[in-house]
Amino acid sequence: MDHFLYKDGVLHAEDVPLPQIAAEVGTPFYVYSCATLTRHFHLFEEALTGLDHLVCYAMKANSNQAVIAHLAGLGAGMDVVSGGEYLRAKAAGVPGERIVFSGVGKTRDEMRMALTGGIRQFNVESEPELTALSEVASSLGLTAPITVRVNPDVDARTHEKIATGKSENKFGIPIARAPEVYAMAASLPGIEVIGIDVHIGSQLTDLEPFRLAYEKVRDLTLRLRTEGHDIRRLDLGGGLGIPYERSNTAPPLPTEYGALIREVVGDLGVEVEIEPGRLIAGNAGLLVASVLYVKEGEGRDFLILDAAMNDLIRPAMYGAWHDIVPVVEPAPGLEQRPYDIVGPVCESGDTFAKQRQMPTISPGNLVAFRSAGAYGAVMSSEYNTRPLIPEVLVKDDQMAVIRARPTFDEIINRDTVPAWV
Repeated sequence: MDHFLYKDGVLHAEDVPLPQIAAEVGTPFYVYSCATLTRHFHLFEEALTGLDHLVCYAMKANSNQAVIAHLAGLGAGMDVVSGGEYLRAKAAGVPGERIVFSGVGKTRDEMRMALTGGIRQFNVESEPELTALSEVASSLGLTAPITVRVNPDVDARTHEKIATGKSENKFGIPIARAPEVYAMAASLPGIEVIGIDVHIGSQLTDLEPFRLAYEKVRDLTLRLRTEGHDIRRLDLGGGLGIPYERSNTAPPLPTEYGALIREVVGDLGVEVEIEPGRLIAGNAGLLVASVLYVKEGEGRDFLILDAAMNDLIRPAMYGAWHDIVPVVEPAPGLEQRPYDIVGPVCESGDTFAKQRQMPTISPGNLVAFRSAGAYGAVMSSEYNTRPLIPEVLVKDDQMAVIRARPTFDEIINRDTVPAWV
């Protein structure tokens, strides 16, 4: 569910009509709904009721500080994967003790930053990282709380580019080797073992891969405890999918996911962390664009938009589907026709949809990409010297620009031409 509905024939973000936003900030733009962010966060909170837990929002899905601050105000912790994300979280007012640091390539500078600034835990991905963290923590006279990310060799049954739990993926330590790695961690100075971490992928639409992974983590928890490790926290990752294509079967609900967690690990006496990102932010955002031209091709028509692959790369990168709808509601029963919906970048890959059924569209009409709140703005670029597009946050009938569109001068003046050129 989201809070983007037609009212009086016009698509609104909560109580703000999208044409009003377009008139104020220009197109294309992203718009996010506070009500939807709140609802989706509370779904996870309610799903884990009765368990000692912390819902850590995976900031890589959408790291705008206004989004972070809103979720932090609801009680969310943060899952970060870089020093930049760590600083974003701190700038948005998130205390260090509510920040989890994940990622396979943490640098010593990032470790130092998090240790001195405060951190809930590091999710360690390899023995070399563990050694480096020990050396950095010891040099500072501090102790780094850690979990070890284990790779359970479970097929997440998702897109190959966002699957992270198979043995051939770069993530984590093979679960069979976990006991020796935990023994190593326990022997190192500056390291405190507090738990286990697992994350098998993103956009999962079936609970069975979660079950298989969590059962392996349960068995590992029991074994490590017998070997003297104080396993008191399980970071179970994120990855629950969202319904990008509304006509498809809906993924499992957070309540079903929570019931699975309770069933598999609920009796272990651990604190549970989960790291949802896409499900919290995905359906909380739209990308709104204008139609520049309707072009007749050989056997097909093209809708050429002012949004491009640099603004929303998911279709070009993953072959991802986004529902695309007119901002002005079409009349019931209006005949539809197929269009290829494309952007202005000079690559054939700059295609959002092929032969998508749409009502007749004219130049100047607005269209909205649904489910664009996650992995949209954060993955955008200035390819073709196209400015990053504005982000807007809506609450009830209020709107605010939370990232402005840069000017061409601001973009160009970031470059420096040496005197000897």
